[in-house]
Amino acid sequence: MMVNTMPQSNYDNAADLPIHAAHTVAAAAHHRGDHEAAEELSSKAQDYSTAAAEKSLEPAKQSTPLSGHNSFSNAILQLRETCGMAPSNTFLDSQSNRLISPEARHRIFGVDSASSLQLAPRPLRPVRIAVIGNHLPRQCGIATFTADLCNAIESEYGAAQLSVVAINDGQSSYSYPERVRFEIREDDIESYRSAADFLNSRNVDLVCLQHEYGIFGGKSGNYILELLKQLKMPVVTTLHTVLREPNLDQRVVMHKICARSERLIVMSQYSSRVLQEVFKVPANKIELIPHGIPDLPFEQPDAYKQAFSCQGKSVLLTFGLLSPNKGFESVIQAMPSILASRRNAVYMIAGATHPHIRAREGDRYRLELQALAKKLGVEQQVLFVNRFVNPREMASLVGSADIYITPYCHEAQAVSGTLAYAMGAGKAIISTPYWHAAELLDQGRGVLVPFENPAAIAAATIALLSDDEARQAMRERAYLYARPMIWKRVAQSYMAAFLRARAYRVEPVHIRVAVQASARNTEQRVANG
Repeated sequence: MMVNTMPQSNYDNAADLPIHAAHTVAAAAHHRGDHEAAEELSSKAQDYSTAAAEKSLEPAKQSTPLSGHNSFSNAILQLRETCGMAPSNTFLDSQSNRLISPEARHRIFGVDSASSLQLAPRPLRPVRIAVIGNHLPRQCGIATFTADLCNAIESEYGAAQLSVVAINDGQSSYSYPERVRFEIREDDIESYRSAADFLNSRNVDLVCLQHEYGIFGGKSGNYILELLKQLKMPVVTTLHTVLREPNLDQRVVMHKICARSERLIVMSQYSSRVLQEVFKVPANKIELIPHGIPDLPFEQPDAYKQAFSCQGKSVLLTFGLLSPNKGFESVIQAMPSILASRRNAVYMIAGATHPHIRAREGDRYRLELQALAKKLGVEQQVLFVNRFVNPREMASLVGSADIYITPYCHEAQAVSGTLAYAMGAGKAIISTPYWHAAELLDQGRGVLVPFENPAAIAAATIALLSDDEARQAMRERAYLYARPMIWKRVAQSYMAAFLRARAYRVEPVHIRVAVQASARNTEQRVANG
């Protein structure tokens, strides 16, 4: 069996040594049957990779070349000592970068039977990255996320080789930016196959899939599987929805996506647990990277209120695309009680009706909300910003809020980009306890109220508006907690995940089995006399 060896120049950064040492020693432990040690070392390699990737991803930093092979050998020895392993009777072949056991070089095994461990090449940063998902100007949360993620990656690492394969809904077409190089028609399976051919022909290094069941064609979005199975490069999938109780079609789609993806990115601890418990995904395949947010200053709301004619008002805000599962009516129903205590309060609902809802039933939901406000006598205090707002206006809207409210109706919401945004702006937040909110607003970073409970919303709102000190402390806790979620940091975490995905494609380290075969043959010859 031929052994592929790696030239020394691939070890061009001293920070990478512990990663490769861990992988190499893990392979040796596995080879000799010490699976417990192999598992521990593989875990340690993962830890090293996570820590080193962020450091090495800073574009301005230069690599430090190594001199010779001794540094790698020392890293292995230090790693063995750290893990409490006995020193290995092993040395590094300076000509081939192979770990050679002295006993394996004994003449009884022949000149070509040396036991060799190929050192895994340092995974290079992917140059040609393709992101699959919705993209602005299409109006939906995934489109906004994809555009923001691409902007962040381009800002950190350059735009030259980043491209997008965009999903178009129905017969719609959009005036996309230049980065969108290919468009998939949601309900046309041949379009998915053509997209795979396009990506393979462009020698893309890595694909990052943005997954939400509803944006792809077929049963539970299974058309995307046709694309994935034809791709020749590593895949990293961001899971925007992870269901604890999927139907059969959803379960099949998720299992196949998880199997095809080198890494899976989720945005909450809860989603990670569901992946492990329901879909049996190994924990070491999952990356927890928060939903990105813009880098906003911590400012007082009064600075923004004049732009919306809300000077002297206590502003309650919910923003995002309107759909009946968002629970806006619960806040409107709470307004009479709130106004009885805080007569200057207004509730602002910012955002257009979701395009899919509008296509089916027009603006019926918005009209129902307006009718409800009028029926309760609060139509003057419920303000609608009926449009898909741009990033600059969004920052001003959120900046004007004294309290941000997410009154969503369903617990099984794995992520809320608007909630993350509000935390990043340092807002005092009231929310129903859907999964993402229960996690982000823990430890006093917000107030949780029961689902569809206007009285609880009113009580929480009045309490916060009546206690400036408590509201300010909550704002500060939320803002500080969200600092690691800014898009710059998220882009770095994604690139680290991309590096690990590429490393996964060249690992596990290949172990030559000729020694074992020769030993078995020798033992058999001895036994046969």
